[in-house]
Amino acid sequence: MLSEIYINSLDYETRLYEMLQMGKGLFYIIVTTILIYIILKKHEAYKRAEEKEHELLSLINSMPDFVCFKDGEGRWMRVNQFGKDLYHLNSVDYEGKTDAELAELSPFFKDAFLYCVQSDQEAWEGGQLSRCEESFYIPSGELKTFDVIKVPLFYDTGKKRGLVTIGRDVTQLKIAEEMLLRKEKLSVLGELAAGIAHEIRNPLTSIKGFIQLMKETDTSSTSRYDLILSELARINQIVGELLVLSKPQSVSHKRFEVKELVEYVVNLTSHEAVLHNVDFQVGNYVDNLGVKGDINQMIQVFINVFKNSIDAMPNGGIITLKVKQKDDYIVFTIKDTGVGIPKERLEKIGEPFFTLKEKGMGLGLTVSNKIVHEHKGTLTIDSEIGKGTTVTIKIPVNKE
Repeated sequence: MLSEIYINSLDYETRLYEMLQMGKGLFYIIVTTILIYIILKKHEAYKRAEEKEHELLSLINSMPDFVCFKDGEGRWMRVNQFGKDLYHLNSVDYEGKTDAELAELSPFFKDAFLYCVQSDQEAWEGGQLSRCEESFYIPSGELKTFDVIKVPLFYDTGKKRGLVTIGRDVTQLKIAEEMLLRKEKLSVLGELAAGIAHEIRNPLTSIKGFIQLMKETDTSSTSRYDLILSELARINQIVGELLVLSKPQSVSHKRFEVKELVEYVVNLTSHEAVLHNVDFQVGNYVDNLGVKGDINQMIQVFINVFKNSIDAMPNGGIITLKVKQKDDYIVFTIKDTGVGIPKERLEKIGEPFFTLKEKGMGLGLTVSNKIVHEHKGTLTIDSEIGKGTTVTIKIPVNKE
């Protein structure tokens, strides 16, 4: 009987052991299943996060704005495609580098990168979103202007976490604003012109009447009186057309000879040139070369240019005028040996109310530009300090 009880107890232990072994196996299976489930879920979550990051990067790279992420030390972490193209970083290992380091790697943008160091520091010190304008030249020679927003990020402890920079290209907007400003100036000029024209015309009428009376009583110098009357008539016409800057008037264009234009202007300005010890050198030009336009307006253009050249040579010098035909244009080149114009001022030449002279309103080249453009031509100015200035005027040839 004892032996039977012993055997039965052995069977019970065996079955219990077997059940424990089965339980361990089931436990392992459950644990393994849970782990696999967790791993799969994490992988799925990682994949979704990766997809979302890819979508976000695609969105940022497709933006027509500059977007850059920096860490708390000012090191570039990521920049969108617009930024890479703008700063020519496609072949530069920019990640982990500061603006100062990138300034050495990209010398052309050195000033722009160094300015970013300063503006970043101001954003960190401000501790909140800041906004400013940044302008710099790109390799094509164009001046780019950006409306820049900088957002500094901090940890709960106050330690710097990162900096987000977003820059929108507002170059065309700035150009439009400048054009509106110029139009406003021209509008003001138009209002002033009406009063000026009225005040000038009254004495002109009296002077013209007395000159005509003197011409009838003194026949010894008829040619001089004719020249004076011609100039008075032209002044009267110019005064009447002051409003052309704000309200264009119809002008009767007809063919005239280039030779007639050049000789008239040279004769008219030669007396003042002699007073300033300036010599005229007129190159050969083709006879019977014609231009269709208003000769009085073109005379005004050349007088403005010659007068500027004479003023630029207070100690005397030489004005060289060359005329030639190039393709379908007549090219007038007026070169002086004057003091020259600084580059920063040359960019503003031709704007209303901008002048380098102590006297004058800075309207001469503004009017000249408008007249040349109305004749379907171009007026360009090149200058170098100490070597003089060259004005090139191109007007279409009249083939009739």
